[in-house]
Amino acid sequence: MQEQVNVTGIILKAEPVGESDRRVVILTRERGKIAAFARGARKQGSRLLASTNPFCFGQFQIYEGRTAYSIKEAAIGNYFEGLREDYELTCYGMYFLEVMDYYTRENSDETQMLKLLYQSLRALQHQSLSRELVRYIFEIKALSINGEYPGIPGNENDYRDSTVYTLSYIVNTAVEKLYTFTVTPEVLSELAKLTEIYRKRFMDRKFKSLEILSQMK
Repeated sequence: MQEQVNVTGIILKAEPVGESDRRVVILTRERGKIAAFARGARKQGSRLLASTNPFCFGQFQIYEGRTAYSIKEAAIGNYFEGLREDYELTCYGMYFLEVMDYYTRENSDETQMLKLLYQSLRALQHQSLSRELVRYIFEIKALSINGEYPGIPGNENDYRDSTVYTLSYIVNTAVEKLYTFTVTPEVLSELAKLTEIYRKRFMDRKFKSLEILSQMK
């Protein structure tokens, strides 16, 4: 008999399987990153049609089989519709999903990563926040949560004091309070250089969404 499990999470990616099914990857609070099949989810009228797409956040009722999970029901609390209405925002959001798919693992405690992803997707939709700043905060905090943040490369005196302070704030502040500040263009430029160094050092893969964003600049 299959075990029923209720999990809370965000869908990181979805792909078609067969004629009408979907395979989704969900970052969950309870079981880390998991893959699950949504039977008939691509059929018109399916109750899982809208709730098994990337960005969907909510509660998922799943059944654990011998080799895979299957989604039975989904109650979505946030579809992040705003990210779907702007192509550049979509690319930023998809990049965040790609990074989380890269970093997280099944049966690991990914609570902080899930919080970071959720708050970062929300922050992207705030017009008062620079999209670039949200991205840099997300990248630095993800490194920190994953235990890989190396500190400031090179000589700290090569950077503005406000940049050094910003880095310290990002690393040491709770996720819920991350997106509460802005920075000058000069600090933003230094953060861009630093996060590029970190990505090259700690992420051994290319991200499709980031490549698209780079082409848009």
